[in-house]
Amino acid sequence: MAADLAQEQWKPRVNPWVIASTVALAAFMEVLDTSIANVALPHIAGNLGASTDEGTWVLTSYLVSNAIVLPMGAWASIVIGRKRFFMLCILIFTAASFLCGIAPSLPVLLLARVVQGAGGGGMQPMAQAIMADSFEEKKRGQAFALYGLVAVLAPSIGPTLGGWITDNYSWRWIFYLNIPIGILAVVLVSRFVDDPPWIKADRSNLKQLDYMGLGFLTISMGGLQIMLDKGEEDAWFASQFIRIFGTLFVIGTIGLIWREWQVKNPIMNLKLFKHKNFAVCGLLMMMVGGLINATTVLQPQFSQALLKYTATLAGEALTGGGLALLVIMPLTGVATGRFPARNIAAIGFALFVGAFYYTSTHLTLNMSFGFATLMRVIQVAPFPLCFVAITNAAYVGLPKEASNQVSGIINFVRNIGGSIFIAGTGAIITNRTLFHEARLADYMKPSNPIYANHLSTLTQAYGAVASGPGAAALAGGSIYRELNRQAAGEGYMDIYRLLAWLAVGMFLCALLLNKNRPGEGAPAGEAG
Repeated sequence: MAADLAQEQWKPRVNPWVIASTVALAAFMEVLDTSIANVALPHIAGNLGASTDEGTWVLTSYLVSNAIVLPMGAWASIVIGRKRFFMLCILIFTAASFLCGIAPSLPVLLLARVVQGAGGGGMQPMAQAIMADSFEEKKRGQAFALYGLVAVLAPSIGPTLGGWITDNYSWRWIFYLNIPIGILAVVLVSRFVDDPPWIKADRSNLKQLDYMGLGFLTISMGGLQIMLDKGEEDAWFASQFIRIFGTLFVIGTIGLIWREWQVKNPIMNLKLFKHKNFAVCGLLMMMVGGLINATTVLQPQFSQALLKYTATLAGEALTGGGLALLVIMPLTGVATGRFPARNIAAIGFALFVGAFYYTSTHLTLNMSFGFATLMRVIQVAPFPLCFVAITNAAYVGLPKEASNQVSGIINFVRNIGGSIFIAGTGAIITNRTLFHEARLADYMKPSNPIYANHLSTLTQAYGAVASGPGAAALAGGSIYRELNRQAAGEGYMDIYRLLAWLAVGMFLCALLLNKNRPGEGAPAGEAG
């Protein structure tokens, strides 16, 4: 009884906001690294004598190891303690960043990236779990708002920062940048973060590691990430390579679910999904991760491919969204203390519906930089409402001892959603572009007076620089390039329309959440 009372009355010895800022710094460094290397891949491949396709493994290797370690934080915490595990992850990530920077060849870089991804995989869920336990439930939403800023701002500024560093210095500084931040984070964590009394480290638990579950998790996540990362360039399931990894994903996932549901000390406590509220939160967070990651990739792609923006300018068009989040996130954190999480999440998804539908109807090939910035603002504005409310609701009705598992699974599904949506939206855009190309090509016939007049006008214009047949060829090529551009634009409109419909479905799902008291969790239940 006395021990239970001590647990209930436990509070961190320093200001919770100091703790939140400390762990957010480490999480920001890790999330940033998932996107900062994207624009540097051609430089990395060229410098190390590798092909562009081989260079993409710099991203894939990181994502695979990151996804495998991500849900293992809860088990590691009961072996060495959450604080020690968090510090270990930061040290591994920082040391691996140094090895990435000095890598003399692609194989060495890939090996260092695997180690770096493993270190990074434990940082996100532990940072969120530490925040959850450091704040009383009424203020927990405000802490998650800070974490939400990390989750969105880091991948938003990553490509711009990575491009600037690569253009002005060297791609190696993308990794060296992590070293001083990592050292500072370790020092701050060691001074300010403590494990609560319900986190009891016992190294004898090392012998109880669910090795079979870890094996299934590795097969599942390795198959999924490689399939998603390489699917587009290998024509998806037309490729035997992709079919093999797709099969591994299915086998690994089935085996993982079977194993984790039965074992006494699972790596991932899938029995948490027996709680309706947590199961709904898992689905919603997967969709939120997918929506925000997909749009973070879609807009720069559209801007660079169709509006001819430079990488830096395309990144700057995302800045307005980041500034909007700086205002909306804290307000959302305060709102969770006054309104039920279900209501806030539903409003967020309703705003997503409006944002994506508006984008699908106003996306043009001659839109201004100002409008591109506005479009990003309206797309990310609903994110804080969904992210903070769902993260807060995920802990409702579950005991404090489950906080590590909750944060691990919630971050896991959010990252998986991002990977699936990035790959899926890219494939859909390609297919829809081909569809619209075929449709528009039907109008490119001599019998069409509009096409014939336009071709004649362009042929006369090109006549000043080429002979008759040459001028006609140049005119036809110009029209065909514009056709491709318009078809791609309509492909992007289609994908935003699809995202709007998905947001409608998530709005309905949000209504299934328990209507918790504002800023408070429901009475603690059982984790298993």
